[in-house]
Amino acid sequence: MSRPYPRSSSPASFVRVNGKIRAREVRVIGVDGKQLGVFSLADAINMARSNGVDLVEIAPNAAPPVCRLVDYGKFRYEQSKRDKEAKKHQHANKVKEIQLSPSIDPHDFGVKLTHAVEFLCEEMKVKVTLRFRGRELAHKEFGFGQVEKFIKEVAPYGHPDAPPKLIGKGINVMLSPLPRNKRAKNPKQDEAHAAEEAQKRAGPSQPSNGPPGQGQTDGFANNPFSKLNIQTGQ
Repeated sequence: MSRPYPRSSSPASFVRVNGKIRAREVRVIGVDGKQLGVFSLADAINMARSNGVDLVEIAPNAAPPVCRLVDYGKFRYEQSKRDKEAKKHQHANKVKEIQLSPSIDPHDFGVKLTHAVEFLCEEMKVKVTLRFRGRELAHKEFGFGQVEKFIKEVAPYGHPDAPPKLIGKGINVMLSPLPRNKRAKNPKQDEAHAAEEAQKRAGPSQPSNGPPGQGQTDGFANNPFSKLNIQTGQ
Protein backbone atom coordinates (compact mmCIF):
# COMPACT_ATOMS: atom_id res chain seq x y z
CA MET A 1 0.00 0.00 0.00
CA SER A 2 1.49 3.30 -1.08
CA ARG A 3 1.64 6.16 1.40
CA PRO A 4 0.05 9.49 0.39
CA TYR A 5 2.94 11.46 1.89
CA PRO A 6 6.50 10.07 1.80
CA ARG A 7 8.44 10.06 5.02
CA SER A 8 11.45 12.29 5.40
CA SER A 9 14.67 10.59 4.39
CA SER A 10 16.46 12.29 7.26
CA PRO A 11 14.78 11.52 10.62
CA ALA A 12 17.14 13.93 12.39
CA SER A 13 16.29 16.87 10.12
CA PHE A 14 13.87 18.20 12.75
CA VAL A 15 12.98 17.61 16.38
CA ARG A 16 9.75 15.79 17.17
CA VAL A 17 7.72 17.05 20.11
CA ASN A 18 4.76 15.53 21.99
CA GLY A 19 2.22 14.04 19.56
CA LYS A 20 4.62 14.23 16.61
CA ILE A 21 6.77 11.48 18.13
CA ARG A 22 6.15 8.24 16.22
CA ALA A 23 7.47 5.57 18.60
CA ARG A 24 5.07 3.54 20.71
CA GLU A 25 7.48 3.42 23.65
CA VAL A 26 10.14 5.92 24.67
CA ARG A 27 12.86 6.14 27.27
CA VAL A 28 12.14 9.21 29.38
CA ILE A 29 14.63 11.59 30.99
CA GLY A 30 13.07 13.69 33.73
CA VAL A 31 13.15 17.43 34.31
CA ASP A 32 16.09 16.97 36.70
CA GLY A 33 18.08 15.05 34.06
CA LYS A 34 17.61 11.61 35.63
CA GLN A 35 16.39 8.60 33.66
CA LEU A 36 12.86 7.62 34.60
CA GLY A 37 12.59 4.44 32.52
CA VAL A 38 10.67 3.23 29.47
CA PHE A 39 7.03 4.32 29.11
CA SER A 40 4.37 4.21 26.45
CA LEU A 41 4.14 7.38 24.39
CA ALA A 42 0.76 8.28 25.88
CA ASP A 43 2.05 7.90 29.44
CA ALA A 44 5.17 9.94 28.64
CA ILE A 45 3.09 12.79 27.14
CA ASN A 46 0.80 12.77 30.21
CA MET A 47 3.89 12.88 32.40
CA ALA A 48 5.15 15.94 30.50
CA ARG A 49 1.79 17.68 30.81
CA SER A 50 1.62 17.04 34.54
CA ASN A 51 5.02 18.76 34.89
CA GLY A 52 3.99 21.67 32.67
CA VAL A 53 6.64 20.89 30.05
CA ASP A 54 6.96 19.16 26.66
CA LEU A 55 8.11 15.71 25.64
CA VAL A 56 11.05 16.32 23.29
CA GLU A 57 12.70 13.52 21.30
CA ILE A 58 16.48 13.95 21.64
CA ALA A 59 17.75 10.56 20.36
CA PRO A 60 15.38 9.27 17.65
CA ASN A 61 17.73 6.50 16.49
CA ALA A 62 17.98 4.83 19.89
CA ALA A 63 15.92 1.73 20.70
CA PRO A 64 13.60 2.84 22.15
CA PRO A 65 13.96 6.56 21.28
CA VAL A 66 15.10 8.81 24.13
CA CYS A 67 12.85 11.71 25.09
CA ARG A 68 13.33 14.49 27.58
CA LEU A 69 10.84 16.34 29.75
CA VAL A 70 11.70 19.96 29.05
CA ASP A 71 10.16 23.22 27.90
CA TYR A 72 10.55 23.22 24.11
CA GLY A 73 11.44 26.93 24.02
CA LYS A 74 14.21 26.35 26.55
CA PHE A 75 15.37 23.30 24.59
CA ARG A 76 15.68 25.32 21.37
CA TYR A 77 17.58 28.08 23.20
CA GLU A 78 20.06 25.57 24.64
CA GLN A 79 20.45 23.96 21.22
CA SER A 80 21.18 27.32 19.57
CA LYS A 81 23.86 28.03 22.19
CA ARG A 82 25.50 24.67 21.50
CA ASP A 83 25.41 25.38 17.76
CA LYS A 84 27.08 28.76 18.28
CA GLU A 85 29.83 27.18 20.37
CA ALA A 86 30.38 24.56 17.68
CA LYS A 87 30.69 27.30 15.04
CA LYS A 88 33.26 29.09 17.19
CA HIS A 89 35.39 25.97 17.33
CA GLN A 90 35.07 25.56 13.55
CA HIS A 91 36.11 29.21 13.14
CA ALA A 92 39.14 28.65 15.36
CA ASN A 93 40.27 25.79 13.14
CA LYS A 94 40.48 28.05 10.08
CA VAL A 95 43.96 28.88 8.81
CA LYS A 96 44.80 32.04 6.86
CA GLU A 97 48.02 32.31 4.85
CA ILE A 98 50.25 35.37 4.67
CA GLN A 99 52.96 35.39 2.01
CA LEU A 100 56.18 37.38 2.41
CA SER A 101 59.32 37.85 0.34
CA PRO A 102 62.91 38.64 1.38
CA SER A 103 62.72 42.06 -0.32
CA ILE A 104 59.16 42.98 0.64
CA ASP A 105 58.29 46.68 0.58
CA PRO A 106 57.78 48.23 4.07
CA HIS A 107 54.25 49.35 3.12
CA ASP A 108 53.31 45.86 1.92
CA PHE A 109 54.84 44.42 5.08
CA GLY A 110 52.60 46.68 7.17
CA VAL A 111 49.48 45.71 5.19
CA LYS A 112 50.18 41.99 5.62
CA LEU A 113 50.90 42.56 9.30
CA THR A 114 47.52 44.29 9.73
CA HIS A 115 45.76 41.36 8.07
CA ALA A 116 47.55 38.87 10.32
CA VAL A 117 46.56 40.81 13.45
CA GLU A 118 42.90 40.85 12.32
CA PHE A 119 42.94 37.10 11.71
CA LEU A 120 44.51 36.37 15.10
CA CYS A 121 41.98 38.63 16.85
CA GLU A 122 39.22 36.60 15.16
CA GLU A 123 40.62 33.38 16.69
CA MET A 124 42.15 32.15 13.41
CA LYS A 125 45.56 30.62 12.88
CA VAL A 126 47.97 32.33 10.51
CA LYS A 127 50.46 30.47 8.31
CA VAL A 128 53.35 32.74 7.35
CA THR A 129 55.14 31.66 4.17
CA LEU A 130 58.23 33.27 2.64
CA ARG A 131 59.36 32.13 -0.81
CA PHE A 132 62.87 32.47 -2.20
CA ARG A 133 63.31 33.15 -5.89
CA GLY A 134 66.43 32.53 -7.94
CA ARG A 135 69.57 33.80 -6.24
CA GLU A 136 67.69 34.79 -3.08
CA LEU A 137 68.41 31.27 -1.80
CA ALA A 138 72.07 32.28 -1.45
CA HIS A 139 71.07 34.76 1.28
CA LYS A 140 68.60 32.89 3.44
CA GLU A 141 69.44 35.15 6.40
CA PHE A 142 67.41 37.99 4.83
CA GLY A 143 64.36 35.74 4.61
CA PHE A 144 64.69 34.55 8.18
CA GLY A 145 65.12 38.17 9.24
CA GLN A 146 61.81 39.16 7.66
CA VAL A 147 59.99 36.25 9.26
CA GLU A 148 61.48 36.93 12.70
CA LYS A 149 60.51 40.59 12.37
CA PHE A 150 56.96 39.57 11.47
CA ILE A 151 56.75 37.25 14.49
CA LYS A 152 58.02 40.03 16.77
CA GLU A 153 55.42 42.50 15.48
CA VAL A 154 52.48 40.11 16.04
CA ALA A 155 53.73 38.96 19.46
CA PRO A 156 50.99 40.87 21.37
CA TYR A 157 48.36 38.89 19.42
CA GLY A 158 49.83 35.48 18.60
CA HIS A 159 52.79 33.16 19.05
CA PRO A 160 54.57 30.67 16.77
CA ASP A 161 53.74 27.01 17.29
CA ALA A 162 57.34 26.15 16.41
CA PRO A 163 60.45 28.04 15.21
CA PRO A 164 60.48 29.02 11.51
CA LYS A 165 61.71 26.20 9.29
CA LEU A 166 63.23 26.14 5.83
CA ILE A 167 61.20 23.72 3.71
CA GLY A 168 62.25 23.45 0.09
CA LYS A 169 62.55 26.97 -1.31
CA GLY A 170 60.62 28.69 1.45
CA ILE A 171 60.32 29.40 5.16
CA ASN A 172 57.14 28.39 6.97
CA VAL A 173 55.85 29.16 10.45
CA MET A 174 52.39 28.71 12.00
CA LEU A 175 51.05 31.39 14.35
CA SER A 176 48.29 30.70 16.88
CA PRO A 177 46.21 33.39 18.63
CA LEU A 178 46.97 34.13 22.26
CA PRO A 179 44.19 33.57 24.82
CA ARG A 180 41.82 36.52 25.00
CA ASN A 181 42.89 37.50 28.52
CA LYS A 182 46.53 37.70 27.37
CA ARG A 183 45.97 39.12 23.88
CA ALA A 184 46.11 42.81 23.02
CA LYS A 185 42.92 44.45 21.80
CA ASN A 186 42.14 44.62 18.11
CA PRO A 187 43.62 47.95 16.88
CA LYS A 188 40.66 48.52 14.55
CA GLN A 189 38.21 48.24 17.44
CA ASP A 190 40.31 50.66 19.50
CA GLU A 191 40.34 53.17 16.62
CA ALA A 192 36.57 52.94 16.21
CA HIS A 193 36.08 53.38 19.97
CA ALA A 194 38.42 56.40 20.05
CA ALA A 195 36.56 58.04 17.14
CA GLU A 196 33.23 57.45 18.88
CA GLU A 197 34.52 58.97 22.13
CA ALA A 198 35.92 61.99 20.27
CA GLN A 199 32.55 62.55 18.62
CA LYS A 200 30.81 62.36 21.99
CA ARG A 201 33.21 64.91 23.50
CA ALA A 202 32.75 67.27 20.55
CA GLY A 203 28.97 67.13 20.92
CA PRO A 204 26.42 68.34 18.37
CA SER A 205 27.28 71.47 16.37
CA GLN A 206 25.66 74.58 17.87
CA PRO A 207 24.04 77.22 15.63
CA SER A 208 25.33 80.79 15.88
CA ASN A 209 23.39 83.26 18.06
CA GLY A 210 24.40 86.30 16.04
CA PRO A 211 22.18 88.26 13.64
CA PRO A 212 21.58 87.08 10.08
CA GLY A 213 24.71 87.43 7.99
CA GLN A 214 27.04 86.67 10.92
CA GLY A 215 27.32 82.90 10.91
CA GLN A 216 23.54 82.38 10.59
CA THR A 217 22.23 81.64 7.13
CA ASP A 218 18.48 81.64 7.75
CA GLY A 219 18.17 78.49 5.67
CA PHE A 220 20.30 79.78 2.74
CA ALA A 221 23.93 78.91 2.18
CA ASN A 222 24.47 82.36 0.60
CA ASN A 223 21.63 84.64 1.65
CA PRO A 224 21.42 87.49 -0.90
CA PHE A 225 19.39 89.62 1.56
CA SER A 226 21.69 89.25 4.55
CA LYS A 227 23.32 92.68 4.04
CA LEU A 228 20.14 94.67 3.34
CA ASN A 229 19.07 97.14 6.04
CA ILE A 230 15.28 96.95 5.99
CA GLN A 231 13.48 99.67 7.92
CA THR A 232 9.96 99.22 9.02
CA GLY A 233 7.49 101.96 9.74
CA GLN A 234 6.76 102.76 13.35
